[in-house]
Amino acid sequence: MTDLKTSESATKRRVGLPVEQTSSHIPVRPLYPPADLAAWDWNYDRDTGYPGEFPYTRGVQATMYRGRLWTMRQYAGMGDAEESNKRYKYLLAHGTTGLSVAFDLPTQIGLDSDNPLAAGEVGKVGVAIDSIEDMQRLFDGIDLTAISTSMTINATASILLALYVAVARRQGRDIRRLSGTVQNDVLKEYIARGTYIYPPQQAMRIITDVFAWSNENVPEWNTISISGYHMREAGSTDVGKDYARPLPGEESKVVDAAFPRADRRFDADGAATGEQHCPDRDPGDGSRPRRHAVLAYEFV
Repeated sequence: MTDLKTSESATKRRVGLPVEQTSSHIPVRPLYPPADLAAWDWNYDRDTGYPGEFPYTRGVQATMYRGRLWTMRQYAGMGDAEESNKRYKYLLAHGTTGLSVAFDLPTQIGLDSDNPLAAGEVGKVGVAIDSIEDMQRLFDGIDLTAISTSMTINATASILLALYVAVARRQGRDIRRLSGTVQNDVLKEYIARGTYIYPPQQAMRIITDVFAWSNENVPEWNTISISGYHMREAGSTDVGKDYARPLPGEESKVVDAAFPRADRRFDADGAATGEQHCPDRDPGDGSRPRRHAVLAYEFV
């Protein structure tokens, strides 16, 4: 601690600024010199890594956007499938390179449009999808292997992804070439938005099943998109770690988070806290595999 305090004082003198605080009153200095890294037992390979490699502090892709330009997409969806399909074709014809689907609230919580509880909400904040036929009309005339599709859906993410894959099969496409994202972050629904359906343990099981199935069948698909800003908007004063989603082909590491037991039985606690096994990483004493958060958030 003496080294840290000395370093902090020296930093303040050099920069001439007071030590700042986060909204959770955690001290943050305006500059961290090499002396700080030594004091914290910093290991380059473990704590920084290379671009495109864990822990992804330098980007999830090795060359980031120098090697491939980012996808341009606009969040869109309204009314019924035909109306949204016209919008998607318009956007694609005017320069967007991917789609981002907004679903209405009944679809988000698994209600058909004719359900009495859906009255007044059908097609209001997104497109209404009740069946495979709706999904087919939504993407009519759009080659699903030629674009990537982001779907902002959580509690029913597995259902909408299944419908998307089914439509691709009806189009005669190779589903292994499908690319896109399902938000699939149900934890923030309990804390922030409220559009959850199942109890947390069962909801987490569905999420990790999506990881496992997608890893084998649609390897280019991003199976989760952590929504930290929902947590902040709901009143969280600081999200300590808001990790990137797993890269295609690495979902199996995250699936291990839900199966930490030797008998491979599901352990919701492991998934809910976001802990995953890292058998090639060790805390230093050789006693157990090091764990790190991926699926959830660590609040400070």
